[in-house]
Amino acid sequence: MTGDTWRDRGKLYRLYGVQSCLRGTVALDANGKKLDCGNISLAHLAALFSTAAVTCQPIALALDKATFAVCGAEFDGNTIDVGTALIAAGYAFAATDQKGNAVSANYLVAELNAKMKADGLWARKFQHPIELLLRRAGERKQ
Repeated sequence: MTGDTWRDRGKLYRLYGVQSCLRGTVALDANGKKLDCGNISLAHLAALFSTAAVTCQPIALALDKATFAVCGAEFDGNTIDVGTALIAAGYAFAATDQKGNAVSANYLVAELNAKMKADGLWARKFQHPIELLLRRAGERKQ
């Protein structure tokens, strides 16, 4: 399980358009304390799933056979998009295609707002997961 992927009844699901921080990467707090960035993302996804009624709509299959899904969480009678909630709080990021273009413009706006407000992970020093993933993809092509 990661901050954007989980198992339910033996099936693997992934939030569409959402990229969590990568497990095993470091997030430094203001005091220089090292934390696992991916575990921080995971904790916030788990908290959202445990505190709200979450329903998901499968939309496509990923290359690794995970089911991409768009999910909504109900809070006080209102349904909010789970991806937007995680990204706007600063605990996940807008996923991109191989060229670095955001899959969802709304998610990119939510990410930029969280970054400007230094919310969530943006209050720490960390390596952005998209930069890491795009660099790895570029290294594989060489």
